Amino acid sequence: MKPVSIAILDLYCNHPNQGMRCIKHIVDEQLFPVTWQVFDVRGKNEVPGLDFDIYISSGGPGDPTITGEKWVDDFLSLIDNIATHNKNSADKKFLFLICHSFQMVCNHWKIANVCMRKSPAFGIFPVHKTEEGKNDPLFKNLPDPFYAVDSRDWQIISPDNNKLKMLGAEIMALEKIRPHVDLERAVMSIRFSPEIFGTQFHPEADVIGMKFYFGQEEKKQRIIANHGEGKYEEMIAGLMDKDRILLTHQTIIPEFLKQAAYHLRDFKTVTP
Repeated sequence: MKPVSIAILDLYCNHPNQGMRCIKHIVDEQLFPVTWQVFDVRGKNEVPGLDFDIYISSGGPGDPTITGEKWVDDFLSLIDNIATHNKNSADKKFLFLICHSFQMVCNHWKIANVCMRKSPAFGIFPVHKTEEGKNDPLFKNLPDPFYAVDSRDWQIISPDNNKLKMLGAEIMALEKIRPHVDLERAVMSIRFSPEIFGTQFHPEADVIGMKFYFGQEEKKQRIIANHGEGKYEEMIAGLMDKDRILLTHQTIIPEFLKQAAYHLRDFKTVTP
């Protein structure tokens, strides 16, 4: 039986990261046959066409509202083409958007205000499901709240509910509750359609990658300087909790891939 084909879109622009390793690891662990290819979207302006079944688009650094660069135009054209294809064809394409990719699409489709945070967010934080998120197949096996790696200078706030309704999109999750902070809670996840899903956080993050990150002296001192030593120790302790990022890593993208494969192919090893 023909394998499911996956395009992994690398938006890191050659910046050191653990995200790409984690995405490849998740894809390689699937119980159904897959083929995959990485596209260096920002570094080499490599953007695939519509000849893949599934697309996973990574996080990355920089301004998600930037315009006028070829890679940006080509990337957003691909996203539009996937959405248009799905409206007009029974042969669906599946797309998962992570962090920077998610911000870019929210800005491109003008469904919310994509702006800078007052201060960068970095750490392992609770993510709260909306009522819609509680019933979504990608989140239903996670606790509420569940925990995820959040690393961003930007945020998605003030969603346009009319635009969301017009697109058939629903907000799946919001950032942690901060009763002592008089600021709007950011959107952390949106299901744009049955085939297109996005998260502001990093569901691909694993314990190995976070240990590597936290173990770098420069990163450690930066976290302590910005958040205090107690926060650093709390982050390290959180890595050991199997019900935190490990559970998120093992649930969201694997479930997305399983659901996509079920619709794309009649694999006996895949159940809905």
